[in-house]
Parts: sequence; structure tokens; C-alpha cells
Amino acid sequence: MEKIKLNEAIKIDGVAVYELSLRRPKVRDLLIASKKDASESEREVNLIANLAEIPAEAVKDLDMRDYLKIQEILRDFLSPETRES
Repeated sequence: MEKIKLNEAIKIDGVAVYELSLRRPKVRDLLIASKKDASESEREVNLIANLAEIPAEAVKDLDMRDYLKIQEILRDFLSPETRES
């Protein structure tokens, strides 16, 4: 689980949120996000919402700098780890 401190708080159910926790995705998370009839960007928003366990609308309210930090973490989650010999 990765914790992300937000530069700009978002509101979820009227409560200001300054930090999100993003869990590592499972194959089912990718399948769920892929089932939606949506663009690639919308699928990514839905995946992030699922992993952070927040509404997709809250993801859409993120400051772009915060969103880019989350994208980087997501890329790290989805990239194969390099094996050391």
C-alpha cells in the first residue's frame, strides 16, 4: 500500500482529505476498469478510484500535480520489476 500526501485536499462526502492510500492492483482490478465503456483516461481514473477506495468523482477533483504523482505510483505498480542476478 502506498500513501500519497496531496498538495491540494479533495472533499469526499464533505470531508477534506489530505492523503490517499493506493493498494497494489490485482488482475481483477484491471478487468473491472476495462469493462467500462470509457476512454483510456476514464479507465485509469476508475482504476485509481478502485485502488484508493474513493469515488471516481473525487479522483476527477484532484489537483493535476497530485494526479501525476498517483500516475507514477500506478506505473510503478504495473511495470515488471527488474530481477537482480
